[in-house]
Amino acid sequence: MSKQTIIVWFRADLRIHDHPALVTAIANADQVVPVFVLDKNALTGRFSSANRNRFLVECLEDTRKSLQNIGGDLVIRQGDAVSELKALAKELDAEAVYYTADYTPYALQRDRQVEDQLTKEGLEVRSFGGKLAVASVQKLATKSGSPFKVFTPFYKAWLQVKRRDVVDPPKKVPFPPGLKVGRLPALDDVTQSDMLSPDVANGGESAARKALTNFLDGPITYYDSDNNDMAKNGTSRVSPYLHFGCLSVREIETVLPDSNGARAWHRQLAWREFYHYVLLTFPHPQQEFQERYRDMQWDSDSQLLEAWKDGKTGYPAVDAAMRQLKQEGWMHNRARLIVGSFLTKDLGIDWREGEAHFMQWLLDGDMANNNGNWQWIASVGVDPAPVFRRLYNPSSQRDKYDPNGDYVRRYVPELTRVPDEHLSEPWRMSEDKQKKYGCEIGKDYPSPIVDHKLARQAVLERYRSA
Repeated sequence: MSKQTIIVWFRADLRIHDHPALVTAIANADQVVPVFVLDKNALTGRFSSANRNRFLVECLEDTRKSLQNIGGDLVIRQGDAVSELKALAKELDAEAVYYTADYTPYALQRDRQVEDQLTKEGLEVRSFGGKLAVASVQKLATKSGSPFKVFTPFYKAWLQVKRRDVVDPPKKVPFPPGLKVGRLPALDDVTQSDMLSPDVANGGESAARKALTNFLDGPITYYDSDNNDMAKNGTSRVSPYLHFGCLSVREIETVLPDSNGARAWHRQLAWREFYHYVLLTFPHPQQEFQERYRDMQWDSDSQLLEAWKDGKTGYPAVDAAMRQLKQEGWMHNRARLIVGSFLTKDLGIDWREGEAHFMQWLLDGDMANNNGNWQWIASVGVDPAPVFRRLYNPSSQRDKYDPNGDYVRRYVPELTRVPDEHLSEPWRMSEDKQKKYGCEIGKDYPSPIVDHKLARQAVLERYRSA
């Protein structure tokens, strides 16, 4: 009697804990073959990133080791997902392909193509929850049946959705002997060394679970009060692991402590799911969600844009954040808001320029969340508020969220000796003080590239006109 074989198609779910597709396949089949298909378009496309490609390779290495430890392996194939899955299914005489559902426009289109082609070949193609805490997020709607456009009512409905049970990691994977598993790509194959950040987190589920444990063991207790302090280690930093599926949001929900900090962080996880929901219900990420702003005229100044990218705007909070991005492939959330407001409202530059730059460097560069947050700070997305509410003064933001100057001095060494009272606006120091503290404006550190007060007046008029 022939053995039943199920292929488990791994994508952004690179873990073995709480993996419904994998566990169900093991329960239903005599042989289970985990596979990851390296799609060249994903590695080199419009929003490709050397940082994320390196992180992906590390995640694949860790997933393969985890599977090998329980008798399995991770098969690597390179090419088009439809062609590679069809060829592997034919080679194995497989009966089914299981996978974790994804919700981006690209993933939905790809998955429809895979399902159409493989079902024609007589295979069962089945998707499972696992990416989000709420597997049926697309079913959430207002009382009138329309999609949510504001976070708070979405959040209240999201909290009420019944959750699936967390599944235990498998103890054994019945992997067929003799199957060629393929090699993992070399870093040179998927990265450009000059586009790699030097101080990045390690990829993989093992590193992810350590990072989560460290957060739950301390910082989460004070998250509600510390999360906006840019210098403190008060955030989880697990966003890259969530993006690659090294952690299960559903499993995280079951281990959160009962504290104000944990509830505040859980709310942030809901924001992540809200943006996936928005992209699912409004699959036009390069278009402003708010129709009234779709014809707004943005300024185009390559010199100002490059100064922003390089962290040379003359505003210390902005420059520290942009340098952190390139150094670590990550940026504090409060800092993301500051630099987003500065680009779109002080410089008047299109939010899509910021979105693309972030996607180039961020380890957690996620289409849904990155796009949603950029539209939010540009005041053109969901959850609308008056423009002035999200028009941040970069100097007062530094005063409030980096009061001791530790964040700025960490990433902008030119300002190391500048005293706190001048750290937000160093250009206001006298020439004698500039020399005394080793920071001559225009020489050691740039002059401001824009006057915030004048920019504020201009941006309010820009939005009024739109």
